[in-house]
Amino acid sequence: ARARAPSGPARPIAEAPPNDPPRQDRTAPTHPHPPSQVGILTAGGLAPCLSSAVGFLIEKYTLADPSIEIICYASGYKGLLSGDSTVVTPAIREQASAFQLHGGSPIGNSRVKLTNVADCVKRGLCREGEVPLEVAAQQLKRDGVTILHTVGGDDTNTQAAKVAEYLKANGYPICVVGLPKTIDNDVIPIKQSLGAWTAAEEGAKFFANVVNEMSANPRMLIIHECMGRDCGYLTAATAKAYCDSLTGLPFVPGLGLCRQKKSIHAVYIPELAIDIEQESARLKKIMDKYDCVNIFLSEGAGVKDIVAELEAKGETVERDAFGHVKLDKVNPGAYFAKQFAAKLGAEKVLVQKSGYMARAAPANVADRALISACCTLAVECGLKGSSGCIGQDEERGDVLREIEFDRIKGGKAFDTTQVWFQDMHAAVNAIN
Repeated sequence: ARARAPSGPARPIAEAPPNDPPRQDRTAPTHPHPPSQVGILTAGGLAPCLSSAVGFLIEKYTLADPSIEIICYASGYKGLLSGDSTVVTPAIREQASAFQLHGGSPIGNSRVKLTNVADCVKRGLCREGEVPLEVAAQQLKRDGVTILHTVGGDDTNTQAAKVAEYLKANGYPICVVGLPKTIDNDVIPIKQSLGAWTAAEEGAKFFANVVNEMSANPRMLIIHECMGRDCGYLTAATAKAYCDSLTGLPFVPGLGLCRQKKSIHAVYIPELAIDIEQESARLKKIMDKYDCVNIFLSEGAGVKDIVAELEAKGETVERDAFGHVKLDKVNPGAYFAKQFAAKLGAEKVLVQKSGYMARAAPANVADRALISACCTLAVECGLKGSSGCIGQDEERGDVLREIEFDRIKGGKAFDTTQVWFQDMHAAVNAIN
């Protein structure tokens, strides 16, 4: 480790990557000087792509030029600010393929916003009077890093771009190439962010066991809460994967083992309005008939209304360093459980969250294919000195390319007009 110097589904869910890598943009300019050192960091929340991406980046740089030194910063921007990094040794390079079998991040994550000076000082990541962006930039300069790879969401990648801008303005150009990580698949203008397919598949596996709790008590209400702040993609994709898993499964309706009891009876996402009274009347009929109700809920569904209600009562709603509402403090699952329980006459309510299991899983086959293609292009861009966030650009014909950082934004809404969602949602609402 290095110390800082003082002071200073997949496939049925959405279009999985084809056997051939996605089309790529090859117009990146040639870097005037060969790179001396590569830095890698992962940041933000976990997703089933971080370990895979780190492994692929190490492998692909080793194949391109084994003399290039690679260092990994510990715990994302926290490690960059403190100068905590590890050199990738020849032994690590030889074992890099092992990262494909693991979830989480081998080099650690943290949620740090470099432009939030007060938060960085409060957490001891920089001293009073220091500017985190400058501290991070100077650390990269001391380490001799000329290519920085960031694996994270929109905030992670735009923060890296700010570091690059600072260094360029101060005579030390650096190439920053990001990889888009988010299980919500909510990065503009990226068609499919890394890890989202796996998270949906794992969430469906999670609920395949949880749904059996419907037999634990009469009139059982189960709410499966999926991650997703502003985007309902993960909830919708998880529901689709779970519904598909019921196909071909044998049932014995004569003894109460019927498909309707294991089915999803409602899917609530931020993009669709929820009429509590109307839904309660519909779901009570299902409860009366099948003795259970199973709901898939995006944790972002109805959050604005919940926050407004809490603030109207004079309560303070906690937010993170990025200004996002802390969803675990708002607790949408408990809110909707309270709304529905009495109206449905539920005797027992169970709220289960699959997010932590889903986001910590190893990448599945479809995600690994996409991650590999993205890392191949990321290394090419790094060697050419072309900065950007790698992804299939929805505004450029879905071409896999380095997308300009100033076009990267969060909060992309899920497109509810897609046929697979419309069909699945109609089937769920048709159960009676």
